[in-house]
Amino acid sequence: MGTRRPLVLQMVHDPTALEPRCRFQEEDSEEYGSPMVLASAIADLIRSRTEAHLRKVQAAVSAKPIVMRAEYAHCPNLTIIDTPGFVLKAKKGEPESTPEEILSMVKSLASPPHRVLLFLQQSSVEWCSSLWLDAIREIDPTFKRTIIVISKFDNRLKEFTEKWEVDSYLSASGYLGDNIHPYFVALPKDRGTVSNEEFRRQISQVDSDVLRHLRENIKGGFAEEKFGSFIGFNCLRQYLESELQKRYKEAAPATLALLDQRCGEVSSELARMESKIQATSDVSHLRRSAILYTASICSHVEALIDGSADPAPEQWGRTTDEERSESNIGSWPGVTVAVKPPNYSLKLYGGAAFERVMHEFRCAAYSIECPQVSREKVANILLAHACRGGGRGISEAAAEIARAAARSWIAPLLDTAIERLSFVLKSLFDLAMERNRSHDSDYRRKNGDMDGYIGFHAAIRGSYNNFIRDLSKQCKELVRHHLDSVTSPYSQVCYEYDLVGFARGSQLPTTKFSLDLSECGTFQDQNLDTDQENIPPKDQQQTTPGKGTEHREALRESQLTVPETPSPDQPSDLSFGVKKKENGVDMGARKRHSRVLTNGRNSTQNQNGGLLFRASELGTRPVSSYSDICSLAAQHFARIREVLIERNVPSALNSGFLTPCRERLVVALALDLFAVNDEKFMDMFVAPGAIDILHSERQSLQKRQKILQSCLNEFKNIARAL
Repeated sequence: MGTRRPLVLQMVHDPTALEPRCRFQEEDSEEYGSPMVLASAIADLIRSRTEAHLRKVQAAVSAKPIVMRAEYAHCPNLTIIDTPGFVLKAKKGEPESTPEEILSMVKSLASPPHRVLLFLQQSSVEWCSSLWLDAIREIDPTFKRTIIVISKFDNRLKEFTEKWEVDSYLSASGYLGDNIHPYFVALPKDRGTVSNEEFRRQISQVDSDVLRHLRENIKGGFAEEKFGSFIGFNCLRQYLESELQKRYKEAAPATLALLDQRCGEVSSELARMESKIQATSDVSHLRRSAILYTASICSHVEALIDGSADPAPEQWGRTTDEERSESNIGSWPGVTVAVKPPNYSLKLYGGAAFERVMHEFRCAAYSIECPQVSREKVANILLAHACRGGGRGISEAAAEIARAAARSWIAPLLDTAIERLSFVLKSLFDLAMERNRSHDSDYRRKNGDMDGYIGFHAAIRGSYNNFIRDLSKQCKELVRHHLDSVTSPYSQVCYEYDLVGFARGSQLPTTKFSLDLSECGTFQDQNLDTDQENIPPKDQQQTTPGKGTEHREALRESQLTVPETPSPDQPSDLSFGVKKKENGVDMGARKRHSRVLTNGRNSTQNQNGGLLFRASELGTRPVSSYSDICSLAAQHFARIREVLIERNVPSALNSGFLTPCRERLVVALALDLFAVNDEKFMDMFVAPGAIDILHSERQSLQKRQKILQSCLNEFKNIARAL
C-alpha cells in the first residue's frame, strides 16, 4: 500500500500553461500555495504531508485528502481521486481496523453518482479470488460507471499457451456481465528519469509487444476481433477520452445553465456587498435599513406566536424533553412523578410550545397534594388561634396551613413555568431570523440585507433577550402578587364553597379542655367535677325565676358560650344545638371511641363554634381535631391551587408574555437600538473587525466570480468544440 491519504488531482485546462503548474492546497485552509514544477519535489511534498498528518492523528491511513491542482494547456478540466489500495490484513504495528477504514473511505468517495470508478487490479489475482470486486459491486451493482483495469498484464502472459486459456481469462467468464469488458495494460519496466515523449513511446512499445506475444506465442492466437480493443494502454486512453467527451456532451447544457446562474448570483452578492460597504458611511441609510430589518424580525416573532409551521418544525422545533435539557431548568420542583403534557413528544415552537408549557405546568401543579403537617405544627397554630378567641379556630388553623403550603410548594412551580416560557420565547429569535432569510427576498433586494453587520446582530439579539428577561421578571412579580392575594388571611378563596357558617350571636358553653394532639392522647374534661356552672343538675329542669318554659326554649341556644380551648380529640358535633343520643362512634383502626355527651354532664359541646362546613357535612360522624384540620387544609389547598391555575395564572402569563410580544416588542427594540445619537448608533456597524469582515467577504466574492466566469467561458468553448 503506497497511498495512505486520498490524493485529489484537479486538472485545470489553462492555455497559457505550456508546462504543468502544480499547486497544493494548504492543509487547514482553501488557499493554494506557490506553483511547483519538479516532479521529484511534488512527490516529496506528498510523502512528507502524508507522514506528518498520520503521526498527528496516530493512524495508518486517513480520509483527509491532499488536494493538488495541476494547470496545463494539454489537459481537460477533470478531477482524479487516487485512493489507498484495498488490503486484506493490517501490517505489523498498524491498527487492526485499517482494512475496514480503507473500504469505508473508498465507498464514501465513490458514492456520488457522477463519478466514474476506475478499479485497478493486478493480473496475478484470479477472478474467482477477487474479493474487492464484491466491494465495487456494492457501490455500483451493474458496473454502469465502473471501468475495470488489469495491470501488469505482461507478467500474466507467460502462463498462457493455448487460445482457450487466453480467451477465458480475457472474458472473465462467469464473474462479470456479458457487456462488461475489462482493460488489460502493462507499463514500461524502466521508469527512470526519461522525458514525457520517451515515456509515451515506451508505452506504445509495450502495447505492441503484448499484442505480438498473443499473436505469435499463443497456440491459435486469441480472439482479437473481440478483445483486441481492450488490450493496451493506448486503448484504455482512447476509451477514457471518448467517455470524457461523451459525458461532457451530456452534461454541457445543464452545466452551462448552472454556471451562468452561479455567475449571476455571485455578481448580485458582490453588488450588495459593495452597497453595504458604501452604506457604512451613510448613517441615514443604515438607520432606515436597520429599522426595517428590526420591524421584519418582530413581525416574524408575532407570526410564530400566533401559529406557524415555517420553518419546518421537524428541524427547528423541540420536544418537551429537549426543552427541559436545552433550557438547563430541569424538572419541576417538588414533583416526583414524570410530567408528560399533551403532545410532549412532538417538535413544537412558538405559540404551540408556549401552550404546551402551560399544560405541563397544570399537570405538575395538580400532581402536588397538600403536604402532611406534623401534630406539633397543628398544635402551635391551633393554640395560637384559640388564644385569640373567636369561634373559627379549627377552620382558621386549617386555612393557615393550606396558605403556608401553597406559598412554599406552588411558588417554585410558578417560577419554573415562567423560566420555561421565557426560554420558549427567546428561542423564537433564531426562528425569526431564519424566516427573514427565506421569506424576505423582496426586502433584501430593495433595502439590502444586514447579514454582514455582526455588531448590529449582536445588539438586536441582546435587546430582544433583555425584553424577554424584563417580561419574565414582571410576570414573576405579577403571579407572586396573585399568590399572595389568594393566600392572604383576608382572602375568601377558602370559603367560597357552599358552607354553613355559625351565627355570630350564638354561643356554646364555656368549658376548659386540655389539648392533646398526640396519637395516644386522651380527652380530659378537667372541670366536669368542679365547675358545674353551665351544666344543670342531673334529672332536673333548671328554670329561671319568672320565666316560663317557652322563654327557656328561646334562650337555650342564644346563651351558649364558646369553649376557651378546643380539645383535639373531643368529637366535633358539627350540628350545632342538635342533641345526639349515641354514646359512642367507632372511628376505625388507631382511633379511640369518642363519646358524644348528652344531658347534664353529657351536654353537647362544640369545640369550634365558628368553623364553617359544607351543608353536606352537617350531622356527619365526629372526627378528631388533628384529622379534621388535615382534611380541611387539603380542601383549602386544593381550592387555592384551583383558583391560581384555572383563573389567575393563565391570564397573567398570557397578558404578561404574549400580549407585550405582539404589541410592544417592535417599539421596545426600536427605542433601545435607535433612540441614540449617530455616534453611538454607528458603534454597531463600525465595531472593530466589522468593516474588515465586509472587505474580506467582498474579496472572496470577487475571487469566486473570477473563477466561475473563467469556468463559464471555458465550458462555452468546450461546448462549441464538441
